[in-house]
Amino acid sequence: MKKRNIILGLLLLLLIAYLRLAIYPQLDLISGFNAKSVASGHFIDHRSLEVIQQGDNDLEKINWATNTIDETSKFVTSNIHGLKERKAIYREGLGATLINEDFDLDKPYEVPRRSYLKNNLPYPYGDNEPTDTVFASIDYAQLNKAIAAAFDPKGKKKQRTRAVVVLYKGKLIAEKYTDGFDKNSKILGWSMTKSLTATYFGILQKQGKLNIMSPAPVVEWQKDERAKITLNDLLHMNSGLEWEEKYTKICDATTMLFQAEDMSKCQAEKPAAFKPNTHWYYSSGTTNLLSGILRKQFKSHQEYLNFWYSSLLDKIGMHTALVETDMAGNFVGSSYGWATPRDWAKFGQLYLNKGRWNGEQLFDPSWATYVSTPTNTSNGRYGAQFWLNAGGYFPDVPKDMYYCSGFQGQMVAIIPSRDLVIVRMGLTEEPKFDFNGFLKGVIGSFGK
Repeated sequence: MKKRNIILGLLLLLLIAYLRLAIYPQLDLISGFNAKSVASGHFIDHRSLEVIQQGDNDLEKINWATNTIDETSKFVTSNIHGLKERKAIYREGLGATLINEDFDLDKPYEVPRRSYLKNNLPYPYGDNEPTDTVFASIDYAQLNKAIAAAFDPKGKKKQRTRAVVVLYKGKLIAEKYTDGFDKNSKILGWSMTKSLTATYFGILQKQGKLNIMSPAPVVEWQKDERAKITLNDLLHMNSGLEWEEKYTKICDATTMLFQAEDMSKCQAEKPAAFKPNTHWYYSSGTTNLLSGILRKQFKSHQEYLNFWYSSLLDKIGMHTALVETDMAGNFVGSSYGWATPRDWAKFGQLYLNKGRWNGEQLFDPSWATYVSTPTNTSNGRYGAQFWLNAGGYFPDVPKDMYYCSGFQGQMVAIIPSRDLVIVRMGLTEEPKFDFNGFLKGVIGSFGK
């Protein structure tokens, strides 16, 4: 009996040691994810706590947290059995921000100035409802069947699609939403936000205010080998800087998103691991560095905040769009862009139009070619903050397709050869959700 108790005691100590070393450090990220997710979903899209916990936060370990919403002060607190409490505060115009104990809640802050100019054009180019357009070349029965297959039957949670929107030749020809969501629902695009961030560089380049082939203007790099890194390298995620992005563990990406005060500095502080343009790897830190570089292009923080909306989002009528900021006031260009599925589709249509919107050229037509051209060493999978099908990753989809992609299977697919934009928003990604089959089904309903 004594020997057995000793063994049990040792096993208990080992378990405690494992929990302390492997699990406890993750609690800060788990509660941080919850606080931020609940605050955003509740205050931006008016979702109930139950809907958020059963949908957005229905992830392994993430669902350990207890979340509390303060409607009056507009903040959310989250903890795991009383441990590692985190807080996120919502501010109109800036969205929800995960804050630390040093954050000054009483400090004045600036918000973007929005322009809600309306016109009488039908969607997607205006504020009126889309016109009923029937194309003889479309098999609508097949199209509706392909879209319906992306959604779960009542009571099931496999596909977990929330919305599908399809634009053909600049016309809305199909859309569908799951229960609880509709055309007015704002949905987080996660890393689709990266494609928005890149677009601002195309806009500034067209305006003659920067050259993406120039060295990145990062002061800390000017006296070492990082001085050779260009904006082009950063846009292509080909800078060679150290970075780890694995969301199943504590890594550079999770530490940045759920602990950093100034997310624009996280990648900038990393040393070079390779020469620029020799090793491609995915880095959300790089995109937030680009957001910080954008901020430096303006004389004031207010101008930076305004520019994201006046030059693009409000310009094309993405009036539901909101990009959230970090504690330092930087847009979290890697991950925190919100919009309705219809407005996400407008962004895809802008690229299908090669930057032209209602007679105005927002970025040079060559920019659409630039972002959709494969990055060196990416095997045809990545361009400039857009994913590509150039290497045939989706075998039954045209190779000219390029797309915005985000966590849990967010997608804005742009297919120039078919004059198509396809948006899918949901809670599952590959391999649980068959994107190749979904896209093949939708595309197959159109004539050649």
